[in-house]
Amino acid sequence: MHSTFISILITKGKTILMNDTAILQRAIETKDAGMIDAILVPQKRRINDTEQYRSALMLSANNLKHLNKIPDIEAECIILNLEDGVSAELKPIALRLSALVLSNLPQSAKKLVVRVNALDEGGRDEIRFLNAYRPDAIRLPKVRPVSDVKEALKLIDEGIELHLSIETKEAWLAMAELAVDNRVKAFYLGILDLFADMGLSQQLIQPDNPAMHYMLSHFLITSRAAGVKPVSFVFQDYQDTQTFNRWLHLEKEMGFDAKGCLSPTQVKAVHSVFGIDETALEKAREIVRLFERMRDKGITGFSHDDYGFIDEPIYKGALSVIRLNQE
Repeated sequence: MHSTFISILITKGKTILMNDTAILQRAIETKDAGMIDAILVPQKRRINDTEQYRSALMLSANNLKHLNKIPDIEAECIILNLEDGVSAELKPIALRLSALVLSNLPQSAKKLVVRVNALDEGGRDEIRFLNAYRPDAIRLPKVRPVSDVKEALKLIDEGIELHLSIETKEAWLAMAELAVDNRVKAFYLGILDLFADMGLSQQLIQPDNPAMHYMLSHFLITSRAAGVKPVSFVFQDYQDTQTFNRWLHLEKEMGFDAKGCLSPTQVKAVHSVFGIDETALEKAREIVRLFERMRDKGITGFSHDDYGFIDEPIYKGALSVIRLNQE
C-alpha cells in the first residue's frame, strides 16, 4: 500500500485506503480518463484566499510523482498546470488528476491554483469541470481582449479567484483594465510568450537589460495600482542558481514579493530573498507605535531623532510593511 496522500480517496461518503497509485499510473500510460472518473468524487473545499505567498511553484498536473509530493513541498502556492508542457493527449488526464488533488485537500495551507488552457483551446470546458472541485483560483493564459476576462468570470463559480497570465501584447496594453472584478487577484508575467508575441528576442531577458527593468517596473506598478498581486516570471534554467538569485535581488529591490518557480531549489531561494526583513519590520512597528501615541495627543506630524519626520503617509507606509510581512 502506498503512503502518498493521493491514495486516500473519498468515495460514497466513506474514506478508504487503496493501492491506487498503480491505477492512476496506468490511466496516464493508457490515456484512459475514465479510470480516474471512476474514483473522482467532489468534496466541499474551504477556499484559501490568502495573498501572502512568495513562491508559486509550477507542477505538470500529469506527473503523478510530483503531485504526490505536494504536502511536503515548501512552496506557498502550487500551480497545477494543464497548459504548456502537457500534451494534448494527456490534458484530460491532467485535468482529472488536478481534481483528485483538490478532493484530497479539502483544506490546504498552500494556495492551489489550476492553470487551464486558453478559453478557445479547451479552457471553457476545463473551468466547468473544475468548478465542482473548487480550486482556490483558476489561472487563465493567453488573455487578449478584456472580454476574455469577463467570460471567464461568468464561467467560474463564485468564491473561486481568477488569476491572469500577462503574456500577449493585448493583455500587456490592457493590464490596467483587466481587473474588472474583485475576484481578479493576481497577474503572472509570462515573459517568454510575451516576448514571442511582441517579436522581441529572448536574448534581451537579462538582469542588467534596461528593457527588462522597464517591463518589470511597469508590470509591478500597474498591477499594484489595479489592486492585483504581481507575480514575477518563471526563470526556465532552474539549474542556473546564480542568475536566478540575480533576478531575485533585482525584483526584491523593485518591490516584488512573489515569483514563479520550477523547482524546490528555486522555492528556497525565493523564500530566502523575499523573506521577512526583521530590521525593516521592527522599524515599521516602532513608527506605528510612535505615530499612534502622538495622534492620541492630537499631533499627526513630528520629528524623531532616529526616523526623521513622521506623518500620516509615513505611518501608512509602515502599516503596509507590517501587512506584507505577516505570515
